[in-house]
Amino acid sequence: MKSKLSNFNFDLPEKLIAQYPSKERDQSRLMVLNRQTGKIEHRLFKDVLDYFDDGDAMIFNNTKVFPARLYGNKEKTGAKIEVFLLRELNNSARLWDVLVDPARKIRVGNKLYFEDEKGNDILVAEVVDNTTSRGRTIRFFFDGDDDAFRDALKLLGNTPLPKYINRNPEPIDEERYQTVYAKELGAVAAPTAGLHFSRELLKRLEIKGVNFAELTLHVGLGTFRAIDVEDLSKHKMDAEYYNINEKAAEVVNNAKNLDRKVCAVGTTSMRTIESSVSASGILKPSEGWTNLFIYPPYDFSIANAMITNFHLPKTSLIIMVCAFGGFDLVMEAYEEAIKEKYRFYSYGDAMLII
Repeated sequence: MKSKLSNFNFDLPEKLIAQYPSKERDQSRLMVLNRQTGKIEHRLFKDVLDYFDDGDAMIFNNTKVFPARLYGNKEKTGAKIEVFLLRELNNSARLWDVLVDPARKIRVGNKLYFEDEKGNDILVAEVVDNTTSRGRTIRFFFDGDDDAFRDALKLLGNTPLPKYINRNPEPIDEERYQTVYAKELGAVAAPTAGLHFSRELLKRLEIKGVNFAELTLHVGLGTFRAIDVEDLSKHKMDAEYYNINEKAAEVVNNAKNLDRKVCAVGTTSMRTIESSVSASGILKPSEGWTNLFIYPPYDFSIANAMITNFHLPKTSLIIMVCAFGGFDLVMEAYEEAIKEKYRFYSYGDAMLII
């Protein structure tokens, strides 16, 4: 039974979790898995060019990470509080769902003050609801229009590096924890498979005749939330907003109809397209929220290739990759990746499954 969480556990040396990106985006390592032959190859990411031809399609998630991590002070005590913005609930009322740390100190009615480097209060927020043990709903008070409010959040916010990157954000992260094609602001984590694409590599793929389809899935923290049930059918994913327009669907369906490669760049792109499949098995334009959790056995409808990073044990991400690449082959590849010291996680190396 491959639908048990414990099947997706493995020993990952902590030193293999990448703390910084590679020097150049497309100079990461690339492991290539061939599902038909079981062959595993070791390349550089820029060599991805060798595996795609005229008429193939690549699907990119163009979500853009916003600086979601703020640091404020609690009224009266001045205690330092981390506030992680999850999603905006109401634009005009400036209501947000957030995570707070340390949560035990933050109760409904508390006010939080956010100041700039000079000590000027830029924003004030009030806690209006408890949502989970660490979750709160807060209302920001701000004198100014929406653009000025966004600018204030940007000024105060920090790049939301995942917790396994054990350092504070640095200037390099503003550029590198973002894909070169990021457009639609709304993610609290980067779609990391796309971080390997440089503008030059995209241009070379385009010259070769590869067609690009852009869709949007705003990555939330639910993608990284720990799975705490052994029976995977009982796990519930957090819903994430997505949008597939007609142009993207047309690019994908044209390649599919011609029996070309259709490559999902990242688990987020894969989840998005699998959330919008018509009865006849083609990609349909749509917009909404998806909480699709993909685990083996699963019949994929759209993509026949996938680019992804190396993921942590027992996560929804490694589980989806096993569903697509085949459990035995992917687990063998991960064993090899550890032996060959591939870099794991958001800033790590990449895998192409064909």
